[in-house]
Amino acid sequence: MAARNTARKRAFQILFEGDQRGADVLTVLADWIRLSRSDTRQPPVSEYTMQLVEGYAEHARRIDELIAQYAVGWTLDRMPVVDRNILRLGAYELIWVDETPDAVVLDEMVQLAKEFSTDESPSFVNGLLGRLKELKPSLRRDTGAEA
Repeated sequence: MAARNTARKRAFQILFEGDQRGADVLTVLADWIRLSRSDTRQPPVSEYTMQLVEGYAEHARRIDELIAQYAVGWTLDRMPVVDRNILRLGAYELIWVDETPDAVVLDEMVQLAKEFSTDESPSFVNGLLGRLKELKPSLRRDTGAEA
């Protein structure tokens, strides 16, 4: 599963870069792919990384609505950029990727928060994604046409 772990980390980095640059994540993904093909020092972008970024992009509006709705005491704009993008990636994988067990998604996102964010971030990420996990059946119904 190390390959999936790496794919998630790269997908997070692409979402983060897009957020920081104010660029579309699909454009950033294309830049990463192009760079990996032209510079042998750059690692290739895996199929799973592409799937995660493209899936997030497809559901971005709904994902941001869910995060904003369930992030008690935080608006999306006030949230640390790292946490916001870990939550975006986690929400996509949790709600729309059936082959990944929910517990794995939560654990992987908490690990990203431990590696890239503040001491408080892992519990914040775990709490919010845990809430989305509990609501997953109704969230999937709510997304009907998108699911």
